[in-house]
This record gives sequence, structure tokens and C-alpha cells, in this order.
Amino acid sequence: MRLTRVYVDAPLTSGTIVDLPKDTASHLAKVLRARSGDELILFSGDGREYAGAIESVRGARVTASVGNAADVDRESPFAITLVQCVPRGDRMDFIVQKATELGVARIVPVLSQRSVVRLDVSHAESKAAHWRAVIVNACEQCGRNRLPAIDAPIPLLNYLGSSPSTSARLVLEPGLESAATPDLDASAEIAIGPEGGFADDELDAFRIAGFVRVNLGPRILRTETAAIAALTWLQTRFGDMRVA
Repeated sequence: MRLTRVYVDAPLTSGTIVDLPKDTASHLAKVLRARSGDELILFSGDGREYAGAIESVRGARVTASVGNAADVDRESPFAITLVQCVPRGDRMDFIVQKATELGVARIVPVLSQRSVVRLDVSHAESKAAHWRAVIVNACEQCGRNRLPAIDAPIPLLNYLGSSPSTSARLVLEPGLESAATPDLDASAEIAIGPEGGFADDELDAFRIAGFVRVNLGPRILRTETAAIAALTWLQTRFGDMRVA
């Protein structure tokens, strides 16, 4: 039977008792009907996972004992940074969830000229906190023991004007008659545009920042589809999704 995995936002030490996060504890107590002695897997994002067991259930408060640690590495050897224009509605939640499952190392949400979404500083920070919770849930589900980083949303040109990256840099541009076939090493950035695509001056800014234009075939993909397709392509060709 597959054990429930629980993320704890604090260092874990074998032989101690920890309070489980409020939302997780409520789900365990009210939905899963957890009882004392039920086994769990605990992790805190340091690359290890710990054998655990529920110590007590008191209303919505659940404590767990922390057992032995094991180094379990499920991270891709190919580090991908996803530079994603924030789409409207809840599609960014979907992108963040699937990007986490597909092994992305970092997510940089950006706002471009044609982005429908507009955020001030306070909303940007709250969005980042919300997406981090999505990442936690995705890691609990998919077995990752390290959380990918996620930035607060910033204007695209601000990101492109920041310090140059040491990774190969790719920007997805639909409709290219021909596109480069990059030869990548250990890491890459891939930029995905908004619903209306990148503006011409933004594509010029990408070129100046060292991004190479690529496409994923003749069809125009929705932004959330493009993100998943691009990550799958990169992980299949350069990462850990190769068929054994």
C-alpha cells in the first residue's frame, strides 16, 4: 500500500515528534480517518525522506513521530528553469503543478505586454505563496524530496535585464519555418509566452539576452500545453525521462 507523503516546513530529526501542517492534519483526520500508529512518509525539502507514524489525533491537530531518514533522489540531472508568462484564471496553478511533476528546478512567473493578468507587489507575493503550496502538494504526490524554487511574478523585461544566466536559454516561438536544434549540457531555461504570444520587441529582448528561438512543431499550442510539451521534450532528450 502506498503511504501518504507529508511535507513539513521545518528540519526533521529522527526520534522527535512534530506537528503536521494544519491543512494536512485536517485532511488526515477528517478525510482519511487517520489513527494513531498509521504510517507516513515525511520530508522537509532537504532531499531525504523519513519513516513516520501518526502519534496522536486530537481534533484537527495531528502529531507524528519521525523515524529513520533515507536519501532518496528523484531530481532530474538536467536542471530546467521555466520562464512562464502568467495566464489568466487558474491555469498557472495547473502549469506549476505539472512542471513540478515533470521535474523542473525553478519557475519564474513573468508578465509580458500581452499578458491579461496584472499584479501589484502585494498580489505578486501572495500569488507566489499560493503557487508554493501547489508545489508542496505536487511534491507530496509525485515523490520529489526537494521543492523547485518559485519566484514572485515580475515584468518580463525586468527578468531579461537581470544578471545573465549560465544556462542555455530558449524561447518558444510558434510558427517558425525553421528552428535551431540546441545541443544542451546540464541545464536550460525555456520561456513560454502568454495567450497572444510575445511582442516583437520582447523577442528582440530575448535575442539580446542570449535566448535561442525554438518551436515544437507546426501547431499553435495553448500556453499551458506549450509549457508541458516543452518540459517533456527537454526531460526526454536531456533529462531523466528516457526510455530504459
